[in-house]
Amino acid sequence: MKDYVYAISDIHGEYDLFQALTRYYDPALHQLVLIGDLNDRGPKTKECFLSGKELTEKYGAVYLRGNHEEYFLRFLQSPEDWFPSYIRNGGKETLESLLHKGALEEYSPTEMSMMIRSRYKELIDFLVERPLYFEWGKYVFVHAGVDLTKKDWHQTSPHDFIWIREAFHQEKNNTGKTIVFGHTITPMLHGDMETTNLWLSDNKIGIDGGAVFGGSVHGVIFDQNGIVQDIEYQNLTGPWQPDF
Repeated sequence: MKDYVYAISDIHGEYDLFQALTRYYDPALHQLVLIGDLNDRGPKTKECFLSGKELTEKYGAVYLRGNHEEYFLRFLQSPEDWFPSYIRNGGKETLESLLHKGALEEYSPTEMSMMIRSRYKELIDFLVERPLYFEWGKYVFVHAGVDLTKKDWHQTSPHDFIWIREAFHQEKNNTGKTIVFGHTITPMLHGDMETTNLWLSDNKIGIDGGAVFGGSVHGVIFDQNGIVQDIEYQNLTGPWQPDF
């Protein structure tokens, strides 16, 4: 087991910010954990996906499934059914990143799904295999959270691991673990829609600073005693502006 975990979450296609954070990653020292949502909304999902895959396969990073990886895979399985919802949640940028600008005007959802599945088979197989959580000592790393009403948090449903919000944030944490998560942006958790700092409460640590909405990304280094370093980069290019 490495001496440190380096956790990054919710990059959402902001590849430049992803690169800025991974410059601090030392494979000899750090177990890298990507807490999901590398795709959608930002302009460079393809680069983020492929980088996440390479970091996992080459350096042993742990890449967890987030709800946006789930959105993408559901779209590929049932493109006509999922297309409207996926586009509303940032899927247009992903489809254009994997295909080309203007693809949504040229092709039907089914045609785009077929092209992506043909061109990116290895990537899709990789995304399907992503785990839902990672345990490291006293820590649990997960995209959205766990079901704290369960006697054993491992029994959390796959849906809740990647989608849960208030029920996890508000329930008492009796797991004996510190739970590190993304999914819900820290400005919302802080209650002011401005503060992008880490959110710490009841042995829960929220690390999604809402970069794609004009906030920040965090790269957080842990040892067995707690947070060693929080590396934060503000998104200076402005928030995601959907144009669907």
